[in-house]
Amino acid sequence: MIQYEVAVLFDPQLEIDLSKPMAKIEKIISESKGKVIKADNWGKKKLAYKINKQDHAVYVFYTVEMPAEGVAKVESTLNITDEVIRYLITRPDLKAIAKAEEAKAEKAKKAAERGETEEAEEDEKQE
Repeated sequence: MIQYEVAVLFDPQLEIDLSKPMAKIEKIISESKGKVIKADNWGKKKLAYKINKQDHAVYVFYTVEMPAEGVAKVESTLNITDEVIRYLITRPDLKAIAKAEEAKAEKAKKAAERGETEEAEEDEKQE
């Protein structure tokens, strides 16, 4: 199974009850022999340009594992789904993500060390 990121832009009028369209997308993915690892709802955002006479859309990002054959089936189904304004399916660069997380951890470690040394210096000054 290959990991994919699926970005879906929903019609902004669905913002009130987004659970049904999200369940529909998850069902489409599961029917394609995939599974949703994570769903991240970003909420209603302004679009850079109008799509189907809409200025806004509800952004939802899914992290999905599915076989490569399932991608075409998901794409064809999303094309005819009324609730979806736009979608994008990509394969994340897992090496770059791991490298970024490693750099972030290293930066946090250095900041913690600096924080400890500053506290030690302040303690010495007070004595």
